[in-house]
Amino acid sequence: MAAAGVDWREHPSPNLDARPPGGAIDTLILHYTGMPSARAALARLCDPAARVSAHYLIDEDGSVVALVPESARAWHAGVSRWQGRERLNDTSIGIELVNPGHEWGYRPFPEPQYAACIELCRAILARWPIPAARVLAHSDIAPDRKEDPGELFDWQRLAAAGIGRWPDSGAGDARSIDQLQHDLARIGYAVPRHGRLDAATRCVLRAFQRHWRPEQVDGVADHGTLARLDGLLGLQ
Repeated sequence: MAAAGVDWREHPSPNLDARPPGGAIDTLILHYTGMPSARAALARLCDPAARVSAHYLIDEDGSVVALVPESARAWHAGVSRWQGRERLNDTSIGIELVNPGHEWGYRPFPEPQYAACIELCRAILARWPIPAARVLAHSDIAPDRKEDPGELFDWQRLAAAGIGRWPDSGAGDARSIDQLQHDLARIGYAVPRHGRLDAATRCVLRAFQRHWRPEQVDGVADHGTLARLDGLLGLQ
């Protein structure tokens, strides 16, 4: 199902299976490949031994490779949770963006890649009832394991194009750790609820910052982070 204006080819991956019956596709998850090259990423996404895949791969030149039919389950989310639901491969579509990632030389995503990503996402959203609150980063659904697509990805630009959401800043009032954890859980994050600012809570804070406050990714709930959190809560 090619998107208009996108350089498109099919390269079927064997790494797929059937979605469970009765599960509606309601989530879109963006990743980066985190590998040295696009060729290496494509090889891995099609390697049966790797047991990973995605529905689409977008190269830095804007070309799109279709790997798994949207009706099938690709293996991109792994151990994941959002808004209390686990096994997000069951109901999601996954897009991999070619980028070396934090391990191999993380760099800004180029213009042709953004243009193709926006066109592809718009086409997906036209086909499936995916709410804006469920257009997510891999780091959102697996904050203890993943950093992608990371703080250099321009989520605000996607939201301006009608993909996902971007909040204005709210009050940013100080709050207890217990309230902070409650608020992060309201957004959808799998966060501890014990009232302590432990390593797991900081990990979720970093994931939140990567998506919605990319200027500062340090796991510290400063005024700017809380202001963006309040703005996002206002969109709930």
